[in-house]
Amino acid sequence: MRKLSLYCKSFRRDLLRAGHLAESIGRYNREGLPFYMSVPAADLEMFRQHLTGTSVILLSDESIIAANPKHDIAQINALPGGISQQIVKSEFWRLGHSECYVCLDSDAEFLRDFSEDDFIAPDGSPYTVMTEGKELFEFCDRYRYPQVRKDISRECAEAQAFFDRPGRQFIFAIPAVWSVEVWKTLDREVLVPMGISFAELIVRFPYELRIYGEVLLKYRPIVLWPCEPLFKIYYYESQYFFDQKRKIGDKELQKNYLGVLRQSNWNLVHCGSSDKHLASRLVRSIKRYIRYLGV
Repeated sequence: MRKLSLYCKSFRRDLLRAGHLAESIGRYNREGLPFYMSVPAADLEMFRQHLTGTSVILLSDESIIAANPKHDIAQINALPGGISQQIVKSEFWRLGHSECYVCLDSDAEFLRDFSEDDFIAPDGSPYTVMTEGKELFEFCDRYRYPQVRKDISRECAEAQAFFDRPGRQFIFAIPAVWSVEVWKTLDREVLVPMGISFAELIVRFPYELRIYGEVLLKYRPIVLWPCEPLFKIYYYESQYFFDQKRKIGDKELQKNYLGVLRQSNWNLVHCGSSDKHLASRLVRSIKRYIRYLGV
C-alpha cells in the first residue's frame, strides 16, 4: 500500500472545475502521486471523455459506498448532495489505495510543484491542517458576517461535546490530509459501540472535517503534526476581491501556499455556460461589481 494518494469527489456540475484541478495536478505533481477521482456512476462516461489525456484514476461513488457493508446505496443516494458527498469522501479509505490521502475539492487548483513531503511528516504521519480561525473571523467581523462566527463556534461546541473533548476550538481546513488510522479509530471507538454506520453519524452531525479532527485529538491514533492551511481559501467573493485590489494574485499566493481554492458557490470560472437569462446574469454582474468596490 502506498503512503499517500490524492483524492477528489466530484459530479457533473463541477466537470470543468475538476478538469482544471486535474490539469494543475498533472503540471505540478513531481513524484507522480496517484490521483483518484470519484463521481456518480451515471457521470463516469462524461468524466472519462473530458479527462482523456490526464492521469486521473476514475471511480464510481457507488464503489466507495459499497466498501462498507453497513451502507445502503439507495438510501445514501437519496440524501441531499451536501450530506452524501461527505460520506463518500470519508469512506474512500476503505478501498485500501493508501495509508493517507489528500482530500481535494473540485474547485481547488495547485499553483506550484508539490511532493509527498508537503503532506507527510518525517515520522510518516500526515500533517493536520488546523487553525483557530482568527484570520477568517477578522474578515467576517470587518465585513459584517456575524453569523459565520456564531455558526462555526456552535459547530465546534457540538463536536467537542459529542466527543467529550475539553479545550480550545479548532477549525480543520481543506484540503485535508487524512489518515486511515484515524478513520479506523472512529469506526472502532465510536461507531461500533453506538451500533451505527458512518452515514448515520453524518446525517446526525454533518461535519466530516470536524469529526476527523476531534477523533484525532481525542484518541491520538497518530502523532499530531499541526500545520497552517496548505491552500489559500477564498470562502467569500469579498475575500477574493480584497486580494485582487491589492494585486495579490496566483504568483504572490504560491510563495506561501501549494494552491488556491475559490469556492464554487460564488466562483463562476470554469463552471461552463450559465443557464440563467441574460437579465439575471447582468444583475449578478452588477452586484459583484458593487461588492468589488466595497472591499
